[in-house]
Amino acid sequence: MSDLTLVIGNKNYSSWSMRAWLALKRTGADFTEIQILLDQPDTLENILIYSPTGKLPVLHHGKTVIWDSLAICEYAAETFPDAGLWPRSKEARARARAVCAEMHSGFEALRTHMHMNVRDSFPGKGTGEGVAGDIRRIIEIWETCRANFGDGGAFLFGEFSIADAMFAPVVSRFITYGVDISSTARDYMNAVWGTPEVQAWVAGALNEPFTILKYHPAPDTGIR
Repeated sequence: MSDLTLVIGNKNYSSWSMRAWLALKRTGADFTEIQILLDQPDTLENILIYSPTGKLPVLHHGKTVIWDSLAICEYAAETFPDAGLWPRSKEARARARAVCAEMHSGFEALRTHMHMNVRDSFPGKGTGEGVAGDIRRIIEIWETCRANFGDGGAFLFGEFSIADAMFAPVVSRFITYGVDISSTARDYMNAVWGTPEVQAWVAGALNEPFTILKYHPAPDTGIR
């Protein structure tokens, strides 16, 4: 059994778990995966067994415990440097870290109104105050990174990096909610969605029988 253990939530809904899982999966290292179902009576109790914050994901590596998604990605990059999880050039790494930090701390409106839900499709839903601005900014990040650093591959910085792991749940959201995007952004989304790691995560989400109703928009009854 690997001495790396990643504790995650539901693959259909847990965007932060997806980010850390993708980065660790990309290293090629063996790791044990433990899933704790979200929104259950014993969810917090079970998470606290592994995480001091009561939140997921959390990575255990021997006696080392890392409980934040971006910190887990950084740890994976340092532990497995040959995986190339950060761009090679100093300028590109700086930009990659900046957009990762922006994703990590921003886009609250998108998070609030467009919950990640891999299994379902809600075109036209998820609108709310601030969402359009968040979408514009995300597309701007994607287009700018592709234009300035994207040579050598189909991802934000050419080859797949932590930046792509951080934005992968946004790609999922844009697909679920049918967001209208530019051709450059669409090509990028297709590249991310087509990676073996993302497809493995999606397969796991599709096979989960668990539904959390608060992450599903209410149906439009037509009553006004």
